[in-house]
Amino acid sequence: MVKIRDHITYESILESISDGVFTVDFNWKVTFFNNAAERITGIPREDAIGRFCHEVFKSNMCETACALRKTIKNGKPVINKSGFIINSSGKQIPVSVSTAVLYDESGNIAGGAETFRDLSEIEALRKELSGRISISDIVTNAPCMKAVLDLIPAISASSSTVLIEGETGTGKELYAKAIHEMSDRSGKPFYALNCAAFPETLLESELFGYAKGAFTGADKDKKGWFATATDSTLFIDEIGEISPSIQVKLLRVLQERTFEPVGSTKNEKTNARIIAATNKNLKHLVEQGKFREDLYYRINVIRVELPPLRKRISDIHVLAFYFLEKYNSIFNRSVSGFSSGALSALMSHDWPGNVRELENVIERAVVLSTSDKITQDLFPSELSDIKEEKPQSAKLSSVKKLTQISFIENALKENGFNVPLTAKALGVHKTTLYRIIKKYGIQMESRK
Repeated sequence: MVKIRDHITYESILESISDGVFTVDFNWKVTFFNNAAERITGIPREDAIGRFCHEVFKSNMCETACALRKTIKNGKPVINKSGFIINSSGKQIPVSVSTAVLYDESGNIAGGAETFRDLSEIEALRKELSGRISISDIVTNAPCMKAVLDLIPAISASSSTVLIEGETGTGKELYAKAIHEMSDRSGKPFYALNCAAFPETLLESELFGYAKGAFTGADKDKKGWFATATDSTLFIDEIGEISPSIQVKLLRVLQERTFEPVGSTKNEKTNARIIAATNKNLKHLVEQGKFREDLYYRINVIRVELPPLRKRISDIHVLAFYFLEKYNSIFNRSVSGFSSGALSALMSHDWPGNVRELENVIERAVVLSTSDKITQDLFPSELSDIKEEKPQSAKLSSVKKLTQISFIENALKENGFNVPLTAKALGVHKTTLYRIIKKYGIQMESRK
């Protein structure tokens, strides 16, 4: 039970703690919001006071599992309930929540109090120590990407070979790790091999191993990846780069689950699950005679295509802040965000290097930054050459840069042709987006 008295003393104590604290009245409007609450949510106190708590504390618990509502209803506190909130920048923050009924000096119920603790650092440490990847680690807000993620549980439940296609930097290995970690092989290590990193002779011995005396310097037997990854998952990246001779041997592994190490005449068995990936169109390579058709159909049992970042424009903003937080933590920095011109430049770039390129840009900017915000002069020339906009016109100017018909159409498709939702993803007012749609005669598909 919490009683309101010695008001100034209580407030000074609450302002000094590292946990976020807010209180609400009977109308669910915020009556108190401490310094830590401002820091964690990114919402200034003056903007929070007087608003409904669900408008400020945007949590996954608000709609159906509100801890504070439960406490006020039954009078029992909730202690350390896990969940997440969405801060003012749209980032998902893991938190633990505790609640209590708030009483006045006469012993009457005056509302409720809630404390919440930012668990971001603990969660990051947990993931670092475990080295594991889950679906929740793949940061996205794009419907086209979420549809791809929805396939992971079904794919993980099988042992079928998977082919992941996508441009360089789209996150193919991250997706493969998520499949492995949801499978019954998750207790075993995840093994990854990039075929483009090895010459043909070395790649063969890497994949299949070699027998003692197979070549000069082979003074003992060595296991290859197929032997090492038995009962686990082997991710073979850039499979379109392998030579015809190795394609023949790989086909045998997939057909018979056996292989011969280099220099050996003895068959060995493997039960490794194969997830292959490529940034090329293997079907086109088959048509050109550069990739075996029988091998293509062997690895193309389950095919997944990861969309490039230019088709996931609603993810640019989300990923930029995700990488900002990541490199703030790595380099012990406290950069709080981006200037309007920097955000405009990020949204206007076509990202040929996809998510990997965006991550590199943000890492560079965090290292070079000397202020609390990243400005576009910290970006590489292809982004920094974009003229800096005045803050008051940045959003409008950004939209003007994004008004190419194909660009707006992709954004609308990603958001189910929901104009308000698309406008929110682009960071502009819906009226502005309606005006652009009308100006360019963009066709709106009917929503089913």
